[in-house]
Order: sequence, then structure tokens, then C-alpha cells
Amino acid sequence: MITHSGRALVDPYIVFDKVGLAKGMRVADLGCGRVGHFVFPAARIVGETGIIYAVDILEEVLKNIASNIRSYGLDNIEPVWANIEKYGQVPVPMNTIDVVFITNVMFQLKDKIAAIKEAGRLLTDGGKLVIIDWQKKLSTLGPLPDQMLTVDAVVAMAKQVGLVPEEKFALGNYHFCLVFKK
Repeated sequence: MITHSGRALVDPYIVFDKVGLAKGMRVADLGCGRVGHFVFPAARIVGETGIIYAVDILEEVLKNIASNIRSYGLDNIEPVWANIEKYGQVPVPMNTIDVVFITNVMFQLKDKIAAIKEAGRLLTDGGKLVIIDWQKKLSTLGPLPDQMLTVDAVVAMAKQVGLVPEEKFALGNYHFCLVFKK
């Protein structure tokens, strides 16, 4: 099992269980981050017949992901450079992804609705969008209070682009998790 200290705040396995992540699935992690908190554990679960698209706008993040792909000996992860705030820019065919993750990214985006719309474009019919973000500040970690999003605001944005709320729950003490269905 691939782990790092971030699992204490957001345990990806709890989320994987909720969305039924399984062998052969196609997954995109939009704003995957340097450590690939969801990317690497998901790659083990989806196995050789699945694929993980590790999407980020920062090239140095993707270089780190690529290095870890080699270190972990995984060949079902594809680093993808893209701006998720631009509809149609993620170079992954539309309607091909079973699960899209957006973790601790929404609070940073200028065009949040565009990112949700882009996630929806990628999803298969019945596919799931998982949005995880901060609900409470942890000392110096997390966004400033005025940057934090409410669950209601995220639900309203997702509904605006045609996604259906399926589940919401607290993910640890500092995050909320919302699951939407296309």
C-alpha cells in the first residue's frame, strides 16, 4: 500500500469504497498534486486494465508524478498537463471516465463552474464526480476562511451543469466530500 502523511487528513480508501472504485475503471484526478494522494492508491485498485489520468496545470508537479510512476513500477498512470478551468482543454476523450476526483482544489480556482463542467464532460453516463474540500481550517493548513466553499455552494454549482448530488459526508474533521452522478 502506498501511503504518506496526508492520509491522516484525507483517507482516499474511504472515498474509493464510497464510489465503488474497482478493477478496470478509468479515473481522472483533476489537480492531482505533487504526491498524487489519490493517483497512486487508485492505480493499484484499478489495476492493469484500468487507467488513471493525473491532471495538473503545474509541469513540476507532473514531473514528480512521472518520477513516482517509475519508482512504484506502475504503468496505468498517465500524467496530463491541462488547465481544468478551460472547458474542453483536458486532453482526455469526453464520456470516457468512470470517476473524476477534485480534491482540495476548488477553493483555489477562479472559475469553479468551468472546472465542474469540464469534469462532467469527461464522465461517462452514470459516472461519478467526487469533490473534496476544506470545511474547517487546521492551524496553518488549508485555505483562508474567506476562500472556503460551503457544501451548498458546491452542490448548486454541480446542479447548474447537470450533475445530480448522490452523497455528502464529512471526511475526517477538516473536509467535506460530495459525490455527484452524471
